[in-house]
This record gives sequence, structure tokens and C-alpha cells, in this order.
Amino acid sequence: MKFQGMTGKFTEANVKALVVAVFKGEKAANDGLKEFDKLTGGLVAEVMKSEEFKGDAGQTALLRFNPRGKVKASRLLLVGMGSRSDAKPSSIAVLSGTATRFLRQRNIRSFALLARSDAPAIEVAQNAVQGFITSQFELDKYRTKDKNDKSVTTLMVCVDGGDPADLKNGIARGQAIGESINFTRDLANEPPNILTPTEMARRAKEMAKEMGLKCDILDEATMVKMGMGSLMSVSIGSEQPAKLIYLRYDPAASTGAPGELLALVGKGITFDTGGISLKPGEGMDAMKYDMSGGATVLGTMRALALLKPTVPVIGVVAAVENMPDGKASRPSDVVTAMNGKTIEILNTDAEGRLILADAVHYAEKQGATRIVDMATLTGAVIIALGDQNTGIMGNDQEFVDELIRCAADAGEGFWQLPVSPEYSKQIKSDIADIKNIGPRGKAGTIMGAVFIQEFVDKAKWAHLDIAGTAWADSAKPHQAKGPTGVAIRSLINLVERSQ
Repeated sequence: MKFQGMTGKFTEANVKALVVAVFKGEKAANDGLKEFDKLTGGLVAEVMKSEEFKGDAGQTALLRFNPRGKVKASRLLLVGMGSRSDAKPSSIAVLSGTATRFLRQRNIRSFALLARSDAPAIEVAQNAVQGFITSQFELDKYRTKDKNDKSVTTLMVCVDGGDPADLKNGIARGQAIGESINFTRDLANEPPNILTPTEMARRAKEMAKEMGLKCDILDEATMVKMGMGSLMSVSIGSEQPAKLIYLRYDPAASTGAPGELLALVGKGITFDTGGISLKPGEGMDAMKYDMSGGATVLGTMRALALLKPTVPVIGVVAAVENMPDGKASRPSDVVTAMNGKTIEILNTDAEGRLILADAVHYAEKQGATRIVDMATLTGAVIIALGDQNTGIMGNDQEFVDELIRCAADAGEGFWQLPVSPEYSKQIKSDIADIKNIGPRGKAGTIMGAVFIQEFVDKAKWAHLDIAGTAWADSAKPHQAKGPTGVAIRSLINLVERSQ
């Protein structure tokens, strides 16, 4: 892929197509569109007057330039952005992705983008490049025929009057973020016979070596010795051994608050049958993506290694397979977690919280003062929020608010649910300290969060339930169906605002 910043005249770009953002309600006579209407012989006005193109978000109209001699490109693609008041820098990624997917299907391999945004050049370039890269991810990795081999190879980002250095920096940032999101999506798309906990740990170690991150892989013997009985209660029924992946990014010189350390903790269930509390067969194939939280941690750490923020960050991923066999945990078993609390397991399919219990405690033991865990934890969050918002809960309102702002700026929706003491009372066990589920059919997402909260001591903590947002059931104009890489951009914002 080739990327270039452009500060000169947009129509002189040496590409096959020019892409222009159009906002809902605009007229062809507007200053931003008048030139293009003239160059197409009035076609812009024609499609807008006929209401064939209204500027709605994701809408497209492909036109030919006339006469050809005045522009090097042969086509003009109008891409709708919706209301101008709703547009923000993250919208440019959607614009770029929509254009890329549209032109790729028509075998147009290069284009220049005019976002018509007031955002700084660095943000325009970053989002344009990120959207260009992530839009070309597909699910067909293992097809031997009928693969989508078409690709757009060249993007020119035009910012009138922009600083070339800012454009160059933005392009580099967009490439780092886009490729890291696709790294995460590729992991989440892998079949479970290939991406076992051992393989996930191997890929994490390989990535860490390539990116210059510190990496340590804890095996089952080490975890048993450390007292991780909660995590091991999930792994015990599988022939695939569990791995705890530990990554650390240290800046050359830290500018963060002394003693502060952010930890990103991810659920890495590489396949979830439900264990003895077996899931229904229908739809169980989707449980290969139950490691999306862990993949998000790995992708975020990869991006941070490239972006080089000035604050340290650690990543912890509990990679485990949940299977039923003669050794598997049974409903009514009692296990002891790393922090000494006893857990009554009433449902072995509420396993994500069991592995996160030991993972968040381990992160705090490594010095974490702020923890964000992410997991495809509950079906209940899909019922509550659908696929539009990630559920967020936490023990510190200021920290939760900060994450919500970071998500909004990244174009991702986080919606807060409560974790008040009244909910915590509902997971008290009759025979142990706590049980791993709450009352049947009541506040399932919150019950998962308050369970994890029991294993956080003094750290500020937030929990992201990404069960509804980590996987898209259908394609969008800017994105293929399948894994989304949700939360990576939000977490990068969080880290960079901590500098």
C-alpha cells in the first residue's frame, strides 16, 4: 500500500479517481462542490437535484469527469457524510473506508481523498489511512477459490494548506493503528483448531519481539503455583493448556505521573463450549471469537509500540479453552482465586469472569494503578445495548467518564451501566465468598462486572463488555462483516491523554 499527503490542487492528483465528502443538504452550487459540478458537466447538480444522491451517511455516486483533459483522474466519487454537525475526525475513517470498498469492487486501484474537514491535518491523514486499511480486511483467509483479491493500493490525502510534516506523521499513525486493528481482527477470525491458547501466546510473543515489547508467557504449572485456581478451573477440562500472556511497553522517557501504570486485561477464551453447562449447538461456532478481548489487548499493545507514547502500559491476556470432559469443573464446585477469595461455580458457561478474576489481580500485582478489562462477557449486553454500544462499568466515575470521552472521539459508543453495592450483594454465596452468577434473568451484564470487581483491590478499574460490538453480523459500506477490532482506538486515546 502506498500513502501520500497532498497540499496542492486536489484535481491535479495523479490517480484513477477523486473522492469528495458531501454533507446532507448541500447544493452543487456550494463553494466546496461548484468546481466538481463544472468538471463533470453538471452531473453533480443532476444527481443531487434528482435526489439520486442526498448526502446521507454511506451513500455513494460515481461520476465521470468531462472534459477529461482538465483532471488526471477519470472518475469522481461522491460519498455522503450525513449532517455536517455530526461529523468529527473519526468520520473520516468511515468516509475513506466507504470509498475504498466501493472503488475496489470496480477495480479502481488508486484515489485521492478530499474530506472537507476542519480537523488538523494530522487527524485527517490518520483517520483516512486507518479507514483505508481496515476497509480491506476480509473473512476469506482460508478460501482456496472465490477470494476477494481486488485491492486499492494507493491513497492520496489532500488537505488544503496542511503542513506536509503533519500529513506525514498522520499517515504513519493511521498505518500503525489500521494495521494493528487488522492484526486483532485476524486473530478473532481464526478457527479454534488453529488459534489455541498456545498458538495465541506464540503469536503474541512473535509480535512483541517484532515491535520491541517485553513479553512473558506463564504456563499452567506457574499459574497453579501462583494460586490461580479461578482461571485454572476453566482450563482444566481442555487438552489445550492455558497460557497467561504478559506484555509491557516502557517509553524511553516517561512523562506520566510517577507510580502510575495502566493495565489492559483481555479475555482470551479461544473456544467456549460452555463446559459442563454446555451451550446449545446452534450458534456455538461463533464462540471462536470469545477471545476478542484478548486480541484487542494484543492489537492495542502493538499499536502503542509503534506510536511510542511517553507512559508505560502493560497488557495481560488469559488464553484458555473451555471444554467439557471428565476433569472439567462442575456446577457447585468451589475454587480459590489468586487473591484468596473462594468462588462457588454455579454455571461453567460464566467462565470469562473466572479467568479475568485472576488476570486483573495479576495485573494489579504487577503494579497497575488503573485497569481496563475487556471481554465478550455476556449475551445480556447484546439484549440491553444491541451492537451499537459497548457496555462500560467501573469503580471510579472519573475514570469511566474519561473512557467514554475517549470512545466518543474515536467514533465508538460506550454506555455506562451501574455496579452499586446492591448488585454485589446478589453474588454472595451460601457456602463460599461469592458465586459466579447472579439471580436468573436479572442484570446479567452487571453481575459479570461486579464479580470481576471483587478481584480489584486499590486500582481504578473499568470493565468493557464487548459481546455485542466485537463482531458485525453484516457488512457496512466501510467494513466487512466479522470481527471489528472495537475499542482499540478508544484505548489508544486513553493512553495518549495520560501523557
